Amino acid sequence: MSNQSATAAPQNPSAPEKASLSTWVAIMAGAIGAFMAILNIQITNASLLDIEGGIGTGVDNGAWISTSYLIGEIIVIPLTSYLSRVFSFKNYMIWSTIAFAFFSMACAFASSLGEMIALRGLQGFAGGVLIPMAFTMVVTRLPKGQQPMGLAMFALAVTFAPAIGPTIGGYLTENYGWQTIFFINTIPSIAMVVALFLTLEKQPMQLGLLREGDWAGIVTMAIGLSALQTLLEEGNKDDWFQSDFIVKLALIAAVFLTAFIWIELRVKKPLVDLSLLKNRNFSVGTIANVLVGFGLFGSVYVLPQYLGQVQGYNAEQIGMVLAWTGLPQLLLIPLVPMLMKRFDVRYITFFGIALFAASCFMNTHMSLNYAGDQLFWPNIVRAIGQSMVITPLTAIAMMSIQPKDAANASGLFNMLRNLGGAVGTAALGTIITKREQFHSNIIGQSVTPFREEVRARIDQMTNYFLAHGVSDVATAKSQAIIALGKTVKRQALVLGFSDTFAVIGIMLAIAAVAVLFARKGQSGGSAAAH
Repeated sequence: MSNQSATAAPQNPSAPEKASLSTWVAIMAGAIGAFMAILNIQITNASLLDIEGGIGTGVDNGAWISTSYLIGEIIVIPLTSYLSRVFSFKNYMIWSTIAFAFFSMACAFASSLGEMIALRGLQGFAGGVLIPMAFTMVVTRLPKGQQPMGLAMFALAVTFAPAIGPTIGGYLTENYGWQTIFFINTIPSIAMVVALFLTLEKQPMQLGLLREGDWAGIVTMAIGLSALQTLLEEGNKDDWFQSDFIVKLALIAAVFLTAFIWIELRVKKPLVDLSLLKNRNFSVGTIANVLVGFGLFGSVYVLPQYLGQVQGYNAEQIGMVLAWTGLPQLLLIPLVPMLMKRFDVRYITFFGIALFAASCFMNTHMSLNYAGDQLFWPNIVRAIGQSMVITPLTAIAMMSIQPKDAANASGLFNMLRNLGGAVGTAALGTIITKREQFHSNIIGQSVTPFREEVRARIDQMTNYFLAHGVSDVATAKSQAIIALGKTVKRQALVLGFSDTFAVIGIMLAIAAVAVLFARKGQSGGSAAAH
């Protein structure tokens, strides 16, 4: 299949040095689509408690509202190159945009967890198409000199959308109800459909390609990735491999993903062209991209959890804190192409990831008083770092990819970043739990009634309760002990979150070092650079 990918978004080898207005309109429409698709991964994060209450499900199951969407996205992204040739690039992108808006609005009317999971999965399956297709348009339709600007537009979707998602979702939920977050895609989708209809050239459908499809690869990939994502989501709650359900999921994922890789390496026209990973820059860029996905989606998962669980922030307050990770990127990302013209893209990427890592290490010394104000500077540093990552990292990965392979490379590159984010979110959830238990045990060994300071603290708190309406001394003392236990648990949770940020920082540090192993190329190198 990879040898036909160019038909998805053709590029004229003698293209002018400057793209036409209609091309830029199409690129912008594609970037808006990618932005919305990625935004919807995170837009429910700050509003999960409200949505759970609205559809009548528990906290343990609410995470599926985000996970089902991500499963749909991860499955469809590698399918996009193939299906865009079957149904034509223009038709597939327009109808996917319409389906994305429709299923998004339908989520607002879900009345049960089952309905919400199904609709979010379908929304993700439609929206996931928009991410690699936006990327493919940039690297196949723009002249090489203008591709850094196109990649910067794409980078806004990749890093700004996750950061601003909880802000938008939190504001809408607190002021207008959780249902409104699912209508946010409607107007941009209408604008996208009109722009794409007017600017993309009409191409014939090639339904005959359905007979040549790598259906064994499609089936094994879908089952394997679904099982893996479910395992990641449910593992922490079910104590991982202590659960028979998790063991079965692990076996299914291992068998089907192994079969998928075996099929892709042997079939004549693979769904995912794994041979692209033989390209040094693409493999290095992809490895770094997976680790960046771990940090990008992981940090946007951990911060709302910390602010909600430890500091008691509501959805809108969480969104306002996270806004300082997102808003500065609107100003900074458009400047990155100018840096790419003057400096080696490897060093720009290294510096950006290093700043991202540093922002996480800044959060490793948190205390009970560490809240929105204290998160301001780490979030600003994170914003600066993230703005300098995706555009040059993408340029590194696509530097020596041929235009005919761009669609396949796009699918693999974007799928693995999202998969890195899914693995990261699950792993970090487990780390928070385990480290909270560890610190609770350590602190608990010191906080015992045999220590004079502890007894003094209990007496002080007992007197407080007696002075505030509790008449019985025994009851007041019991409440004092309970309050002290809650303080210990909260402190242990803070330390657990601090450790979790350290893990994110380490993963990003590895990504920064990995980038330096890429070969040097032209600044603003791209898929068109041979």
